[in-house]
Amino acid sequence: MRIFVAGATGVVGRRAVPALIAAGHQVTAIGRNPARSAALARAGATVVRVDLFDRDAIRRAVAGHDVVINLATHIPRSAVRLMLPGAFRENDRIRREGSAVLADAVLASGAGRFIQESFAPVYEDGGARWLDEHAPVRPVRYNRTVLDAERSAARVSESGRVGVVLRFAFFYGPDSGFMRDAESMLRRGIAPLPGRPDGYVSSVSHDDAASAVLAALDLPAGVYNVCDDEPLMRREYFAALADAFGLPHPKPMPGWLVPLMGSLGTLLARSERMSNQALRAHGWTPRYASVREGFRATVAAMRSPHEREEAVGASLR
Repeated sequence: MRIFVAGATGVVGRRAVPALIAAGHQVTAIGRNPARSAALARAGATVVRVDLFDRDAIRRAVAGHDVVINLATHIPRSAVRLMLPGAFRENDRIRREGSAVLADAVLASGAGRFIQESFAPVYEDGGARWLDEHAPVRPVRYNRTVLDAERSAARVSESGRVGVVLRFAFFYGPDSGFMRDAESMLRRGIAPLPGRPDGYVSSVSHDDAASAVLAALDLPAGVYNVCDDEPLMRREYFAALADAFGLPHPKPMPGWLVPLMGSLGTLLARSERMSNQALRAHGWTPRYASVREGFRATVAAMRSPHEREEAVGASLR
């Protein structure tokens, strides 16, 4: 198939693009940074330099493709930047306008499938209940545009084509800002996320997220949670993270910090025990059943010079 990818140099895209090519697909990828564009070309992709918000240019670029995949995001690179006013302004625009531009291009072309990245931690606090794709959602101010992006995929499905939404859980990987920030906080004895110790955290590795993108090429239209098999309670999650780094188990983050973190803190403090059964029913299986295995592999990669270069420098080769 001919596949068009936006967000090809992000943490998921730079893994998904080579995998798509290895599976025999012809990939066209948006590349604006020269070094990252060169890496895409070396992987075998056809690189186009186009503005995601330029409707006419995107429509021309998408023409002739069978599938359009939108993995584009603009997430602040550190925990400190996450808290700054306007930190998610560009990401909101990508979700609201960029996804709509791509969906319109799909509808104007012969493409039959649109795959849209979304964010699974948008559900209401579920306590210990399993949350499938039908569970009530309650976005907060910082991530309410997630639903705008999902509506773009729904428009494609309503047209009789296939719109697939991948609701990714919390990412981690060797090239993850979260892992760097988490290690720093753990060294100070503090848990890197707010919330009750018995609340659940759902996660997915960058590699498993990329494999879900490939699986989405064959999925029926709809919304799918992309997370590991076993979400952990925060106390277990932090213990697994500390053990992977060889550090003492941390104290919970003080509850009084949550209001100071604004809407992001409100969301991060929820208990969200997400189910991946809808996606597994179509043959997808995560490499890491939980962060117990995934954190160990990730920290080993971070500490190995060769593996770190492979992970962090993937988009520069």
